[in-house]
Amino acid sequence: MRITRPTADEHAPYHLTYIDAAAAALTADGGDDIVALLAAQPAAFRALLQHAPPSAAGFAYAPGKWTLAESLVHVNDTERVFSYRLVRIARGDGTPLPGFEQDDWVPASRAGRRTLDDIVGELEAVRASTLALVRSLDEEALAQVGMASGQTVSARALVWMLAGHMAHHLVLTRERYLSR
Repeated sequence: MRITRPTADEHAPYHLTYIDAAAAALTADGGDDIVALLAAQPAAFRALLQHAPPSAAGFAYAPGKWTLAESLVHVNDTERVFSYRLVRIARGDGTPLPGFEQDDWVPASRAGRRTLDDIVGELEAVRASTLALVRSLDEEALAQVGMASGQTVSARALVWMLAGHMAHHLVLTRERYLSR
């Protein structure tokens, strides 16, 4: 089943950052299948990082910015949060879901103690779980709408946000962490 791009009434305006990033990644790949993009992204991260030296994990591209390891653990954390929102909303749970403060989570992640290979392995496992969930959803589930971080969001929009968040971080990793 093809999951179409969400309409403006399915998400908050600031979610466009990720939805547009997903659309750009699809365009760059010459495709229009968001599920195929979700499936391909972990391998893209693995390929991007395969020749990175171990020291790259501790590199921050500017003062006050996260290290590469912290950025990648953030990708995993956000994937889990968005997937949790997706399952709750897709199942028709109308309970408003809280936001999360990503900057507070990073120090607690202890990313600096991990290798890039370990973090990417986690990314692959988390995405595999997300893909199983996404592939189980039908049109009715994708059309469900809920509240997260005080904003209306559909299950469809969350699927696109999942792909877009990772697409955004693939670009950041390539351009800011590995381009030196």
